Amino acid sequence: MTPRSTFLRRLLPGLVLNLSAVAAVLAPGVAHAAYPEQPIKMVIAYAPGGGTDIIARLTAQFMQKHLGSSTAFVVLNKPGAGGALGFTELMNATPDGYTVGFINTPNVLTIPIERKVAFHWEKYDLIGNVIDDPGNFSVHADTPIKSLAELATYAKANPGAVTYGTTGIGSDDHLAALAFERAAGVKLTHVPFKGAAEVHNAVASKQIMVAAINIGEALQYQKGGTPLRHLGQMSEKRSTLAPNIPTFKEQGFNVIMASLRGVAAPKGLPPAIREQLVNALQKTAADPEFQAKAAGYFAPLRYLAPAAYAQELKSDEADFRQLWQTAPWTDK
Repeated sequence: MTPRSTFLRRLLPGLVLNLSAVAAVLAPGVAHAAYPEQPIKMVIAYAPGGGTDIIARLTAQFMQKHLGSSTAFVVLNKPGAGGALGFTELMNATPDGYTVGFINTPNVLTIPIERKVAFHWEKYDLIGNVIDDPGNFSVHADTPIKSLAELATYAKANPGAVTYGTTGIGSDDHLAALAFERAAGVKLTHVPFKGAAEVHNAVASKQIMVAAINIGEALQYQKGGTPLRHLGQMSEKRSTLAPNIPTFKEQGFNVIMASLRGVAAPKGLPPAIREQLVNALQKTAADPEFQAKAAGYFAPLRYLAPAAYAQELKSDEADFRQLWQTAPWTDK
């Protein structure tokens, strides 16, 4: 054996050991820095053009910014069954950080109460809540009805003649309308749609009399040119978005309802990726540019970190289960 080959035999084990040690040190950092290295899907359980869809697209834009990546978010609308189709698709996705989505209350809570489905809010990794939008009744501006009292009077004189549109059975809009029926002693006719945009189109074309949509959505459609009259918002106090619109409570109907809209992912995200997503959403919610754009869409922001979001969902679920025992909301 030559002196050169003897030298190489002695040198190579050390080189291999040292290179392995360097790789072991660098690998965690490289893996962390690589995410996201491909597009992230954001699943929306409602049709394009509604309040959830609009705020989801805005949120995706700013989460991308705060993830510090050029990788794009791709929004996928999966409307149907009051949100159940989209919620199920989100739950069943691979928990690798490349699928996230919006979940909406009360639908994500009420659907599993009223029927057997695969999804449940505890089967998601919660990233954080973004929106808390009070309910509202709107009518076409040509309609002579100008208040909830006038709506109740008309409904009493014409049982079943008042048609109202919602985003589905068990939605916040539907539950609020049922509460109004009980409070006013009237019977309305429910027409469910796949999203708020469809409800808006129906009231704009006078296919239905009342659009039961959230106040932020209603104001946005009005700004877009639809001649709407807002009969009342369902917040405890008047929203700063609509200080001139009286609450249901002010008008003698004790109906309080709102929709939380937050970001979630399939259960089982790698901890480091989950932390990146949570941080990106938190920074998004605090971003002045995001806040300004959300205000332009009349989207009432209410950021909740994952733990606070989970506590809110748990409390609301208990309330809806109790309501189901006394006043089930399925259409007869």
